[in-house]
Amino acid sequence: MTRLVAVLGYSTRRGDGLHPVCAARLAAAERAADDADAVLFSGWSRRRHRPSEAELMRSAWRGPASRLLADGDARSTFGNARAVAVVAGEVGADEVVLVTSTWHARRARLLVRAALGPDVSLDVVTADRSRPPLLIGRELVCLLPARALVAFRRARRGQETPDTD
Repeated sequence: MTRLVAVLGYSTRRGDGLHPVCAARLAAAERAADDADAVLFSGWSRRRHRPSEAELMRSAWRGPASRLLADGDARSTFGNARAVAVVAGEVGADEVVLVTSTWHARRARLLVRAALGPDVSLDVVTADRSRPPLLIGRELVCLLPARALVAFRRARRGQETPDTD
């Protein structure tokens, strides 16, 4: 069994270094990575000529020794989901542990589940129990298009390969 822990980044345009939300996700990933074969950090840099969220997390990693991978290109949860699926395929992961925030978990799970496909198990670990109203509002706005995208992709796959779900 090959286990991948995937940590989704978070930042704002202000400040340098890890945003507290991202640092909390990293700490949760360090606790969840005991038997991980690989750890993926995913997130871009919102500021030019600065390290990506992924690189900042990799530099700050204090968890178990594992293969550490950084994807600094993902600019959205959709991009994170694609990166997780690509890396899961590259490392041959049977299990993915997705690390994000409580308020972000529903949409992240939906998009990563759709990107991975049915043969890889997916667990979600949340970094905290906070539910900031502004971020919850953003998630509610983003959830509907995310569900529509997943439904569209499933329908397209069904047209291309009629014998699958």
